[in-house]
Amino acid sequence: MSTYEQGIRRNLSQFAQQLLQVFFVGMTIGMQRTVVPVLAETEFGVPADSTVLLMGFVISFGFVKGTMNFVSGRLSERAGRRKVLIWGWLVALPIPFIFYFSPSWNWIIAANVLLGVNQGFAWSMTVTSKLDIVRPEQRGLATGFNEFAGYGGVALAGLITAYLAADFEPRQSLFVFGLAVILLALCSALLFSKETLPWAHAESVAHKAGIQNGPRPRYPTNVSERPTTTEIFMLVSFRHRTFTALSQAGCVEKFVDALVWGFFPVYLHAQGVSLVEIGWVVGIYGFVWGGSQLWTGPLSDAVGRKWPIAIGIWVCAAGVAATLLVDGLIAWSLTAATIGVGMALLYPTLIAAVGDISHPDWRGSSLGVYRFWRDIGYGIGALLLGLIASTFGALEAGFWFTAMAMALSGLWVAVAMDETLARLNPEHPEKC
Repeated sequence: MSTYEQGIRRNLSQFAQQLLQVFFVGMTIGMQRTVVPVLAETEFGVPADSTVLLMGFVISFGFVKGTMNFVSGRLSERAGRRKVLIWGWLVALPIPFIFYFSPSWNWIIAANVLLGVNQGFAWSMTVTSKLDIVRPEQRGLATGFNEFAGYGGVALAGLITAYLAADFEPRQSLFVFGLAVILLALCSALLFSKETLPWAHAESVAHKAGIQNGPRPRYPTNVSERPTTTEIFMLVSFRHRTFTALSQAGCVEKFVDALVWGFFPVYLHAQGVSLVEIGWVVGIYGFVWGGSQLWTGPLSDAVGRKWPIAIGIWVCAAGVAATLLVDGLIAWSLTAATIGVGMALLYPTLIAAVGDISHPDWRGSSLGVYRFWRDIGYGIGALLLGLIASTFGALEAGFWFTAMAMALSGLWVAVAMDETLARLNPEHPEKC
C-alpha cells in the first residue's frame, strides 16, 4: 500500500502530467470560444436573429458532455482512468477537420458532439486522477490547480485564435491550431500518463481497516457496499441533501459559461467591439477564473466548502447583471473579471466538496454524476437562453435570466448544504 501513498509532493510528476493534460483539454474547447460565435453568420450561414440556432453548438456540447461525464466516471472504475483519457483524445481527432471542411452550421453542431465526448472523457479523468493521488486535505488545492490549468488553456486558446482569425483565414487557423493541440495531448497521454486507480483502491483499504489519518469524512451511510449505477445516480442527484445542492449549483453555474460562450461575443460585437477586443474581454474572464483558482482552492481547504460556493454564485450573478449596466471596453473587462472571480470561488470548491463525501470505491461514479448535472447545465442553459432571447427579441433578456437563476441557486446552497470538509464537520464519533 505504501507504493500508492497519497500526496502532491509524493506524486508530483504525475500531478504535473495531469495538469498538462487538462491544459490541452481547455485549449481544445477554448479554440472556438471567441471566433466561432462571431463568425456564425458570415462563415456558416446562421441567421442574425436566430438565437436558438446560434446556441445549438453549445446545446449539443452540453448534453453530450454531461452524459459522457457520467459514462466516463463509471467506465473509469472498470477500465481505468488512463484508458478513458486516451479514448477522449482519439474521439477529438476529427474535430479540426470538421471545422475546416464544414459546409454548414449543422456540421459545427456535430463537431461539438465529438467535443462533448472529448471533454467528458478527458477533463473528467484529469479531475478524478488528481483526487486519487492527493490527500483529502489537499483536494481544494488540487482541484484549484486543475481548473486553473484547464481554464487558463480555455482563455489562452480563445485569445490566440482571435488573433489568428484576424490575420489569417479563420477556418485554416482553427484547423492548424486544433490539430496541433490534440496531437500533442494524445502523444503526451500515451507516453507519460499513469493509471491512478490503484491509489483509490489503497485509500479504500485504509478506510475499511480504520488506519487512515485525520478526521473521518461524512460518507453517506445508506449506500450498499457495491452500489449500482442507478443507486449512485439517485444518491447524488436526489437522495442526499448536500449532494443534491451541489449538483443543482453545478448545473446552474454553467448557465453563466453558456452565456459567456454564446452571447458575450455576439453582444459585444453588436456594441461595435472588434474581434480581437472581444478575445481580450472573454479572455479576461477565463484568465481571472483560471488564475484565481490558485488561491480559491486552498482557501476552501482552510475555511470550508459551503460559503465559498454560495458567495461565488452570488458574485457571478452580480457580474452578469452589471455587464448590462455599464458601457465601454474597460467596464466590460471589469465585469468579466468579476464573473471570473465568482466562478473561481465556486468551481473547484464544488468538485472538492463532492470528493469530500464520496467513498473512494465509488468516487469516480459520484464525480461523474455531479459532472453530468453540471455540464448538462450547458445544454439546459443554452437552450433556455436562446428561447428567452428569442421570445423577448433581445440578448439582454438572457443576461437577466442568468443573474436571477444564479441568485436563487446560491440561496439553495446556503439553506440546504452541509459543510463537507472533514476537519470542520467530521463524522459523528459514535459512527466511527
